[in-house]
Amino acid sequence: MRRVTLCLLAGLLFLWSPSTSRAQWPQFRGPDGQGHSNAKGVPLRWSESQSVAWKTTIPGEGWSSPVIAGNQVWLTSSQKGGKSLRAICVDRTTGGLVHNIEVLTTDAVGPKHVQNGYASPTPVLDGKHVFVHFGSRGTACLDTDGKVVWKNTSLPFVAPQGAASSPILHEDKLILCCDGTDSQFLAALDKRSGSVVWKQPRKHLERVSDKGFFKMAYSTPLVVKVDGVTQLVATSAEHVAAYDVKTGKEVWWMPYMGFSLVGRPSFGNGMLYVVGSIKLDHHAVYAIRPGGKGKIADNQLAWHRSGGIPHVPSPLLVGKELYVVHDKGTTMCLDALSGKVAWKNRLGGNFRASPIQVEDRIYFCNQEGKTTVVRAGREFKVMATNQLEGSFLASPAVAGRALFLRSDTHLYRIEENTGR
Repeated sequence: MRRVTLCLLAGLLFLWSPSTSRAQWPQFRGPDGQGHSNAKGVPLRWSESQSVAWKTTIPGEGWSSPVIAGNQVWLTSSQKGGKSLRAICVDRTTGGLVHNIEVLTTDAVGPKHVQNGYASPTPVLDGKHVFVHFGSRGTACLDTDGKVVWKNTSLPFVAPQGAASSPILHEDKLILCCDGTDSQFLAALDKRSGSVVWKQPRKHLERVSDKGFFKMAYSTPLVVKVDGVTQLVATSAEHVAAYDVKTGKEVWWMPYMGFSLVGRPSFGNGMLYVVGSIKLDHHAVYAIRPGGKGKIADNQLAWHRSGGIPHVPSPLLVGKELYVVHDKGTTMCLDALSGKVAWKNRLGGNFRASPIQVEDRIYFCNQEGKTTVVRAGREFKVMATNQLEGSFLASPAVAGRALFLRSDTHLYRIEENTGR
């Protein structure tokens, strides 16, 4: 029976931070959810024999990206062929395995895409707790000692290619995007108890009303402030929409075509940058001036560009430049104000990981284990290329002077020798 399970002892006091500020890399795509780091001294060059502080085997299978708070690095994993869904904690200093906790179990494993798994959504941290999400199989909260605080398995939906949308935190709410073939909705859980605060069905899917497969989406939402109002922006099949984060009610929306959207939105320059489609399997990036209510006006779409726009990797906004890397390895720098191409080059390989920015560098990690470091700016310049073993679908994380990279089998801490 699906239910919300409380695993708390009576009288346990919660100390909730107002955000994720206690963690160095608390969520998918970092502190602001947009791939930016303010770290200094992160390595430019590395290999299996250079600048690897440690390399730790991660049990099971999973593509969730690492998240970091204090001396803990958290990930998720599936074991026993997907029947055991687990939270993994690694010691940030030593690389030792601290926790390998079975959070949820299931006998109905179900299908997944060949390039997806049963543990793809990235956890989110508030400095005291870790929140893990396994799509329709459920969501849970653990404390940093590894004790399960609560579980929620009351939000089923059918996801025949597996789950990928990562949970996010805003104040006291844990927010989920659940876009399956049978139902499509957003939900906010009380992060203290796991109970449902609100559940908002998706709208604007009339064109594909009889085609469940064409209603799926996998994007992670972003919380932004527009005209002094906090909004939750989430892409979906057929449209992007903003929601009142307190109630879940839709505020505004913009149509496009297509489904199975993955990229997380970016926000800057007074615009939202979202990946949608102009037709089936032909992705485009849209620059939207958010505001108002209902369907956005034509003049609120500043520009859009198709061709070379990725399906899976999220765009990276750095100032007035927007960087995109296509799944097949072509990367572009776009003028974020106009959408014009500043440069376009092929990095090679296949990409699922989203790029990140550290100082004046953009780190692009391909599936074949090669990270290409490109100087940020309107002239294309490769600063370094670095090769590791294994397959990399998870996005990088940064904490201190170190880069954390997850392969299909290992977690790496990349850091120059500081005499430790």
